[in-house]
Amino acid sequence: MRVRVATTILGITAALLAVPACSTDTAPPARTEKPADAPRQAAPLSSATLETRLLDESDLGAGYLSRPERPAQHDDVTVIGCPALSELGGDAATGGTLSFPRQAKADFTYGGSSSEISEELYSAGATKLSHGIGRIFDAMTGCPTYQVVSGDTSIDVASQKLPAPRGLGDEQWSQLLTFSTAGRSTVVKQTAIRDGSLLLIVSGSPALVDRHLDKALTKATATS
Repeated sequence: MRVRVATTILGITAALLAVPACSTDTAPPARTEKPADAPRQAAPLSSATLETRLLDESDLGAGYLSRPERPAQHDDVTVIGCPALSELGGDAATGGTLSFPRQAKADFTYGGSSSEISEELYSAGATKLSHGIGRIFDAMTGCPTYQVVSGDTSIDVASQKLPAPRGLGDEQWSQLLTFSTAGRSTVVKQTAIRDGSLLLIVSGSPALVDRHLDKALTKATATS
């Protein structure tokens, strides 16, 4: 029936990020050098503005092709072996977008191969962004292995917390995810950077994420 592994898990990540960050029994996300409790008070950007700040084929260079948005999937999702993720939710985990109303997204393939890179931009209050992304990264990296069942597809997931890219934005998170199903494995790197009222998430093949992260942040935070 369905879905490539990377596509499924990125949808899961997006849906879980949509859970409100208001629980009092959840520890705050680990801080980097610039805490979110003293944010720069920039006004949130509109979705139309975020669209203009996404990378495009000319920014990425030769060999990159824009990938049309895939139709939304509506299978129920169950997380097994990771209570923290289960508590955050997952019924609509393949929906693919966060609840923040100001958002934009672009997906690309590279070199006609299976290598892909995805960029997402969101804008909201700094504290809301920080708590939302911090909760999902804490939950996912807190479980070294777990299983995701979506429809009739079962995916084994291994997660590894990576050192955050220091010096970019106000807060940073990064992880490496390995998805295995039907005897095949896919490795996805996911890095998130909050800069004021803007959240950048770059996901995909590790080499492509490393190559284009700085460029994505520079364009996303440009003021002219």
